Amino acid sequence: MNFFRHRPSALLAPVLLIAVAGCSTADDSHAVAVPTPDAKTAPLCRDLDKALPGKVDGRDRRDPEPRSAYTAGWGSPAIILRCGIVRPPKMVDPDVALGKDPDAIGGGVDGVDWLMEKQGDGTWRFTTSGRLAYVQVTLPKELSGPDDSAQVMSDLAAAVKKTVPEGQGSMRY
Repeated sequence: MNFFRHRPSALLAPVLLIAVAGCSTADDSHAVAVPTPDAKTAPLCRDLDKALPGKVDGRDRRDPEPRSAYTAGWGSPAIILRCGIVRPPKMVDPDVALGKDPDAIGGGVDGVDWLMEKQGDGTWRFTTSGRLAYVQVTLPKELSGPDDSAQVMSDLAAAVKKTVPEGQGSMRY
């Protein structure tokens, strides 16, 4: 009797399990919401995507899913960049401008101004200020504070300055 001919389902389950396991990823990559920039902002974001460095804070570029010219990522856990987001509410909050909000502060690194917001999980999110497009960078927990993020912001500054011109409408810090 031919075992393979009479028991296909017994072999199918382990083969499917191996195939599914082989297709899954071992890293912590996850889907990232892709911004929908307006017609004036989209070209700036596409130019930024082309100018972004291959490494940030020593981490290799590994873009998140779905792939887009408006998102980028480095390392695992990932540093995530999104370009063309809407203006964050805290960007116009007078308490932030006056330094009265402990979870949001303004500052600059290498000629790029950022709104720095502490998230509920202790991570930090940075959004460019005073530029024609809002660029947002979210850091993983291991880069837990604004002081830990200086190298990340420095690594991204040249690309932002080169492709996203300064403009009005944003709070300057």
